Amino acid sequence: MKDIREALASRLVLWDGAMGTEIYARGVFINRSYDEVSLSNPDLVRGIHADYLAAGAEVLTTNTFGANRARLRPFGLEDKTRAINAASVRLAREVAGERAWVAGSMGPLGVLLAPVGKLTPGEAFAIYREQAAVLAAEGVDLFILETFTQITELWQAVRAIRAVSDLPVITSMTFPVGGRAQARLEGPSPEQAARIMAGWGVDAIGANCSQGPRGLMGVVERMAKVTDLPIVVQPNAGLPQVVEGRTLYLASPEYMAEYARRLAQVGARGVGGCCGTTPRMIREMRTFLRSISPIHAAPAASSTGAPSEEAPAPAGEEPVPAAERSEFARRLLGGKFCVSVELDPPRGIDPFRAVEGAALLYRAGVDVVNIADGPRAIARMGPAALAQLVRARVPPMEAVVHYCCRDRNLLGIQMDLLGAHALGLRNILAVTGDPPKMGTYPDATAVFDIDSIGLITFIQLLNRGLDFSGQPIGGRTALFVGAGCNPGAVDLAYEAERTVRKAEAGAEFFFSQPVFDPDLLDRFLDATEAAAEVPFMVGIMPLASARNADFLHHEVPGMQVPEAVRKALHAAPTREAQRRVGIEIAREALLQVREHPRVRGVYVFPPFGSYRAVLKLLDGIIEPPADADTVAPPVLPKRRGGGG
Repeated sequence: MKDIREALASRLVLWDGAMGTEIYARGVFINRSYDEVSLSNPDLVRGIHADYLAAGAEVLTTNTFGANRARLRPFGLEDKTRAINAASVRLAREVAGERAWVAGSMGPLGVLLAPVGKLTPGEAFAIYREQAAVLAAEGVDLFILETFTQITELWQAVRAIRAVSDLPVITSMTFPVGGRAQARLEGPSPEQAARIMAGWGVDAIGANCSQGPRGLMGVVERMAKVTDLPIVVQPNAGLPQVVEGRTLYLASPEYMAEYARRLAQVGARGVGGCCGTTPRMIREMRTFLRSISPIHAAPAASSTGAPSEEAPAPAGEEPVPAAERSEFARRLLGGKFCVSVELDPPRGIDPFRAVEGAALLYRAGVDVVNIADGPRAIARMGPAALAQLVRARVPPMEAVVHYCCRDRNLLGIQMDLLGAHALGLRNILAVTGDPPKMGTYPDATAVFDIDSIGLITFIQLLNRGLDFSGQPIGGRTALFVGAGCNPGAVDLAYEAERTVRKAEAGAEFFFSQPVFDPDLLDRFLDATEAAAEVPFMVGIMPLASARNADFLHHEVPGMQVPEAVRKALHAAPTREAQRRVGIEIAREALLQVREHPRVRGVYVFPPFGSYRAVLKLLDGIIEPPADADTVAPPVLPKRRGGGG
């Protein structure tokens, strides 16, 4: 395996979870030395390592957190210090093989250093040196010093390791709730700790234990502002609770996984778990983290999608000019203000309503429909199949087919894209996809070989007649590729940076998530000025009710509905009146963005799948096509409440 330093510099690395609470959960009493279990019950420790490896952990941490002479002495085990450390490394190495790194864990001595305590720095150094020498000799790949509160004690551990080994060293401290030093003995602030540890020449720094993931997210943010070193974070599974005499950690795997993703988004390069974290939680973390940091990195690419000088590859053919790849491309790149409407794929086998909806939308003057690919990880009819059915029923109507990285590996992606081109599907929206846990089959395997940025790059390779490895395929595709973005993202800087990277990878248009606040849209467009040449279509969603608006604003991350809009909906006396207000607000927003110099079109989300509501929104704003009468009028089934 490559050096852990190289991995942390280039991608996210998934750590394992807790050892101590797993040993406890598997039947070992709390008054035992858990480190000694490596000698007395090696199968138990081996099994924990194997479960973490199977869950997707890339780093297995040795069962040596307290295996130093000072902490073993109360158990009468100080003479077994060498044997315990050696056995623990062998168990982890046996399971890891070449599939994971083995991290030698070293924790605090459990006593205060002088002048507050009785243990001198020199004595601490000797104790740590003894343990570090055994760990290094037995073959760990790196050291992780974790759960330290005293910066002076941590320094003695770093010195001790450097005295016996030049292996990578990661230093991780624990902080009080909020990351504030509330008492003299609680240590430095996250910023102070990051600066001090960075000055020691260690390879990565971090935080672990003490807090759940929400609290440590603030610590990571504060550390990231003052250092360029990789940050490794391993939160507890929430704060412990004592239930009927047992110490339990009540955070769910989904909660831990969602925060793992957020921790990565605010700067962590390594993510794992501390007390209470289980193999099941690590498995969920793996799925959520792969949605933002796939295993396979896309080739470095220029704004046209061509391989860069840093990653030389065959030049391929000259791509078909973007404006010639589809009618939608011709209109959008030709300066027409385009309207796209999302078409809901059915959850079953009957496409009637979606196909007839496409006919209705075409007759109204909509330029293109777009078809999502398993949004929110809900299994529906495939978008390519529905797009073909729409083309058969409404030949003039084009579709933008969403293509999700979640469900296919690189082989399947390339085959699908070549097939889409052969069928005449030209407009592709590259999306990373939601984790399966959100949807109908929560135990489904997420692939995430690449993310949307990598997919855009690969599509542009196909457009040059090259496969994903840069080899000629005997022809070129003519795919018009776009990307999604969210102006209301919680982390605007991160979302803006990814949007610019999508443009650099070769995105030729953007569809945004719904925007209800014009100021928010302006802030996002200002932050993505580097992508200003790429046509931008802003999301418009008519709100169906006051309850709908409240739900989006308070419970859906990235959806910000202004207070004035919510008040207007609440002021409407009936559900039908609220629906009319929602449509009128959306009309005003659409008319306003038409005048925006950066906006080239709108991407309309039908409220609860109501295409009639879309027609009310667009009435008088767009013109029907000249051949509207040649398309048979749609016959849409009535929906309860008249939504249609």
